[in-house]
Amino acid sequence: MEVAVYSKDGSIVGKRELSPSIFEQKVNESLISEVIRAYMANARRGTASTKKRGEVRGGGRKPWRQKHTGRARAGSTRSPIWKGGGVTFGPKPRDYGINISKKKKRLALLSSLSLKAKESKVLIIDEIAIEHPKTKAFHDMLKNFGFKESAKLLFSLEKIDGSVYKSGRNIPGVSFTTGSDLNALAVLSSGTIVFSSKGLDSLEKRLG
Repeated sequence: MEVAVYSKDGSIVGKRELSPSIFEQKVNESLISEVIRAYMANARRGTASTKKRGEVRGGGRKPWRQKHTGRARAGSTRSPIWKGGGVTFGPKPRDYGINISKKKKRLALLSSLSLKAKESKVLIIDEIAIEHPKTKAFHDMLKNFGFKESAKLLFSLEKIDGSVYKSGRNIPGVSFTTGSDLNALAVLSSGTIVFSSKGLDSLEKRLG
C-alpha cells in the first residue's frame, strides 16, 4: 500500500510504501477486543473500598428495646438500611489485572494498524519539528491538513520531542507516543494516526 508523505505545510514531498506485514494483515476483531479489555482492566487502580456493617464505627448498642415502642425492631444503627450504616456487597480493593501474552499484544497491534490503513486513517508527515514550544504553531500545522477541532489524533514519533509535545499537549484530542510504545488501545482510541517518517521507521524496526 503506497501513501503520500507530506511536509508540515500540507504539501506532498514524496510517497512511501507501507509494509504489508504491518498494515495489510487480517483484522481479528475478537483478538482486538480481548487485548483492549486487558489493557483497560490493567489500568484500573482497584482501590474502591466500602465498610460492611461490622466495620463501621459505633452501633454496638441496641437503639431501643425490642418490644412495646411502636417502632420496627432494630439491633444496630449501623444496619445497611440506616443512614450512616454499612454497605451491602460494596466494593473492596482488588486486582483487576488480566495477563495477556506478548504475541497477542503484537497481533492486536497489527490488526488495529491494518484497520486504520484500510480506513485511510494513516498520515505520514516527513518531519514534525517545532523550534520553540508554541501551541499556535502546532495548531496551524493541523489546519494545513484540514483537521477539525474535534479530531482525535495520535502522533507516533521516533522519540517525544519536548518542543513538539509542549506545543500540542493542550490541544484537545491530540496525544503522543513513540513507535516503540505504540499499542492497540492507543491506535483504536484515536481517529487518525500521524507518523513522522522516523517514527514509522522505528515502528517497522520493532514489528519487522
